Amino acid sequence: MNQLFRKKSVSDILTQHAGNEHKLKPTLGFRDITAMGIAAIIGAGIFSTIGNASFNGGPAVILLFIFTAIACGFSAMCYAEFASVIPISGSAYTYAYAAFGELIAWIIGWALIVEYAIGNIVVAISWSDYFTHLMQGIGWHIPECFSVDYMSAARVYSEAGPNANLANLNYSDAEAYTAWLQAPELFGFKLILDLPALAIILIVTILIYRGVHETKNASNIMVAIKLIVIVLVIVVGAFYVNPDNWSPFAPNGIAGVLRGVSSVFFAYIGFDALATTAEECKDPKRDLPRGMMASLLLCTLLYILIALVLTGMVDYKELGVGDPLAFVFERVNLNFMSGLIAVSAIVAMASVLLVFQNGQPRIWMSMSRDGLLPKKFSAIHSKYKTPWFASIITGILVAIPALFMNLKEVTDLSSIGTLFAFMLVNAGVIRMESHKSDYHTGFKVPYINGKFIVPVMYLVGFFWLLSAGSLHHNDIMGYFLNNAQELVFWLAALGITILTYKNNYSLIPVLGILSNFYLMTQLHESNWIGFGSWLIFGLLIYFSYGKKHSLLNGKNE
Repeated sequence: MNQLFRKKSVSDILTQHAGNEHKLKPTLGFRDITAMGIAAIIGAGIFSTIGNASFNGGPAVILLFIFTAIACGFSAMCYAEFASVIPISGSAYTYAYAAFGELIAWIIGWALIVEYAIGNIVVAISWSDYFTHLMQGIGWHIPECFSVDYMSAARVYSEAGPNANLANLNYSDAEAYTAWLQAPELFGFKLILDLPALAIILIVTILIYRGVHETKNASNIMVAIKLIVIVLVIVVGAFYVNPDNWSPFAPNGIAGVLRGVSSVFFAYIGFDALATTAEECKDPKRDLPRGMMASLLLCTLLYILIALVLTGMVDYKELGVGDPLAFVFERVNLNFMSGLIAVSAIVAMASVLLVFQNGQPRIWMSMSRDGLLPKKFSAIHSKYKTPWFASIITGILVAIPALFMNLKEVTDLSSIGTLFAFMLVNAGVIRMESHKSDYHTGFKVPYINGKFIVPVMYLVGFFWLLSAGSLHHNDIMGYFLNNAQELVFWLAALGITILTYKNNYSLIPVLGILSNFYLMTQLHESNWIGFGSWLIFGLLIYFSYGKKHSLLNGKNE
């Protein structure tokens, strides 16, 4: 059992890295890191999923953006501390190795694949949708069978039947249905492939293969373009806002706001990918914490302003569309803005792909350095100084599913994997008890004793729930029986509260754990089942290969 939780101390990690011949070249400064953070955060979320979140929550969706930003802010500080202490590629995986031991490190490294690789499948599919519609607008029609995924086409055809009337289907379903009818067959199999998604992944993979210098230059240019367009959207849209549309503020109550958890959180995924670039930063102890927080704060401000403009320009009930920004300007007859937004969306999502695709190979490289994956994954290209093999494998892992899968199957899975990683990083700061150590002089999460604050917050929150429960339900037990995920959260929060009181845990990481776990409990149970299945598959690989080849085996011997 002790072998499963064997740790690498911070000094061991740094010593091993110092003697490692497979090193990455430091080229990133504060502005580059901040730009990459904005590039990662502002993407598919603000251009697509924000519409459904506004549709469910109304103008009050800005409260969800603020709450999610606070939850991410707690996690960002914890990521920044670890990145300052251990400025090595690997992100939460490397931090977990030092804080919890090998098994937890493997689990979190495996979970990060869900965030980066599967998250990139979501972005690639969204990028393909915007690109296809933009090409349609300029007169170049891409056949539906080569711009729609197989799963969507098969589902729509199965539900609509062979004699469906396209006029009775919505736009996306009509595209999918047409793709099924027009697709050529090979040995009885319909050839339906999302080729634009494949194309953008190949282009991004080539950039990642060639190196972070090319990545940062491309990222900086794309960030500048999309920031200009987003500010233009806010400024122009403000002139068309009707304040009456903000009333009622929360038409569907708190429950309606919380329906957008997955969509809103997905809009924030990305800042943590900066931690994977620690090894390539010129001054990670100074620049990484500043870059993370700066990008998170700026993006939160932009998200709130965008949400206010969207819900002010049209009634929230009209925002359940895939391209809400373009839609609201079409509604006020500003078609030139719709075209500009479509171009910006393509640029924005390409920049997200660039940052995420850059992060995944570095996770695998770190796991390979520790012996948990074959050595090939940590091979560094002699000319470009990049993890070339891991970059190619990442490209393949993202490209193949993007040809066949649709957004529904992958968006929520990406969010739950990220929230899980955030929780463990927050817990890692508590575990390391950095406020009692003078080991490093870099960024530290401010220590505020949570001994009394956390219990008071728990009691206030729980009594508020009792009041709400008695107001809207026959009894509180009936409420919990109908909302099992709420019961799980409050029981877990009670355990964390007791531990905080007994052990004087730091307030900020405790709040990070609680806020991220609460967001996890708002996701559908099918996401938990899918995520659990993915972790079980990862454990099979660990026990069949990683545990036997771990570098700590030799050390223990």
